[in-house]
Amino acid sequence: MEYKQRRLELMSKIGNGTAIFCSAPMAVMHNDVEYNFRQDSDFYYLTGFDEPGSVVVLAPHHEEHKFVLFVQPKDREKEVWTGYLTGVEAAKEKYGADEAYPIEELDEKLIEYVEKADKIYYHLGRDRSFNDKVLNLWQRLMRSYPKRGSGPIAIEDTAPALHSMRLLKSDAELDLMRKAADIAVEAHNRAMEFVKPGGYEYEVQAEMEYIFRRHGAIGPAYPSIVASGKNACVLHYVENNRQMQDGELLLIDAGCSYSYYNSDITRTFPVGGKFTAEQKTLYELVLKAQKKAIEEVKPGNPYSKIHDTAVRVLVEGLVELGILDGVVEKLIEEETYKPYYMHRTGHWLGLDVHDVGVYQHGEDNPQILQPGQVLTVEPGLYIVPDTKLAEGQPVTEERWIGIGIRIEDDVLVTLNGCEVLTAGVPKEVVDLER
Repeated sequence: MEYKQRRLELMSKIGNGTAIFCSAPMAVMHNDVEYNFRQDSDFYYLTGFDEPGSVVVLAPHHEEHKFVLFVQPKDREKEVWTGYLTGVEAAKEKYGADEAYPIEELDEKLIEYVEKADKIYYHLGRDRSFNDKVLNLWQRLMRSYPKRGSGPIAIEDTAPALHSMRLLKSDAELDLMRKAADIAVEAHNRAMEFVKPGGYEYEVQAEMEYIFRRHGAIGPAYPSIVASGKNACVLHYVENNRQMQDGELLLIDAGCSYSYYNSDITRTFPVGGKFTAEQKTLYELVLKAQKKAIEEVKPGNPYSKIHDTAVRVLVEGLVELGILDGVVEKLIEEETYKPYYMHRTGHWLGLDVHDVGVYQHGEDNPQILQPGQVLTVEPGLYIVPDTKLAEGQPVTEERWIGIGIRIEDDVLVTLNGCEVLTAGVPKEVVDLER
């Protein structure tokens, strides 16, 4: 029922247009071995159908078939090798399509659902052959437009209409996101118990991903980051092959995908159980920045205020420590802090880890936070060994170099403020030391 409501809402937005969505392509791992299939998020959001080689057409102007699926037909020989297919008849019955066809009939049948539309809605994606198919169909109809005086005269991206819908999560979506968060919380808590000097980063990764799968998650939401020592200064470090040493910090950025919805958590804590003085100082600064930023997650606030708040706290702290020198406002305006904090303070979260939805409606018009949005809040500091500082900035003292810290939570905008979905993973110094 929820999928149907989404389709109806989108069709109300496109009016007399026709929207076309292609399933995700199969990706090759090596030679003839493919990665596990993961459906395109827009496609899945509208249908719940997760097979490759399929196309969905929404044609609200069509008298009989407003929701049409093109799918792989049943094929006993193929199914023996690669698994069962839904097939044409079951696709219609199970997924509520007004009509379903074998994917081989797409070229023949698609024109029926497009020729009377005033516009084609389609997102030009990575599948170039399918992009060409849609463009060629549109060009063919445009050539005959003078004779008919009707048909699609433009192609418009589906993203603005659909992604604004995806940005606001329903109760059903939030249930899945809470489950994804709960599983990741357990995995991070297990990692904190498991980590010890002399262990390897990949051992921690294995413990966490075992918990993901044990609880029914599809797997990691993204390549897990388990970064000890100076590896924590590499934002997307994924080698995870270093031996962890006493006296170092371990940064873990890992989440799981549950029924296509994702969690995304980062914690940083001492491998040996105790922060050094410098590690503790920088950690408490990042934690303060995160807490202040989370306080700004409330309806009516501009999305940009979250990042701006975190940056101000970090810059004030870096000036106080002598790592940066100058007037705070000027340092922020000139982005002098970027050698130490080079990313934004978060992103939307949902069917995609970096989920869809705009952050700005033009230069001076930021997205306003609304109940139902889910985002990450993840400030950090990275004292990279070969940092290139702006002219006039002090040389970083040796005692700070190689420290990398990030703290990240998944946060839901509620009617009156926010809910931290991942609050079950400790982040206070007193809780991290042992």
